[in-house]
Amino acid sequence: MILYGIKNCDTVKKARRWCEANNVDFQFHDFRVDGLDETTINSWLESVSWETLLNKRGTTWRKLEDSRKEQLDQTTAVELMLANPTLIKRPVLSDSSGCKVGFKEADYAVYFAK
Repeated sequence: MILYGIKNCDTVKKARRWCEANNVDFQFHDFRVDGLDETTINSWLESVSWETLLNKRGTTWRKLEDSRKEQLDQTTAVELMLANPTLIKRPVLSDSSGCKVGFKEADYAVYFAK
């Protein structure tokens, strides 16, 4: 199981602490340090939509040119996320069954109870 994100993101920190406190074995992958490739993003898109994965609430999104924001489709969204990994909603928890985007303690409790 891999937990993707950036180390200074508060939500990623909460998810990491929750996993550690609940003895969930995971590997942390920092987008900025370890990079990200199209194959990984496309594998996530088998479980979630690009609309779910793309973070439109952050600073990176607000700094994009309006022309880039207006003509969005999956191909464009993937290109933007590869060029700006902080456009990905965090954290992304990925395992053999797919991926889960974001962190809510109650959702993780249910997910790991299975």
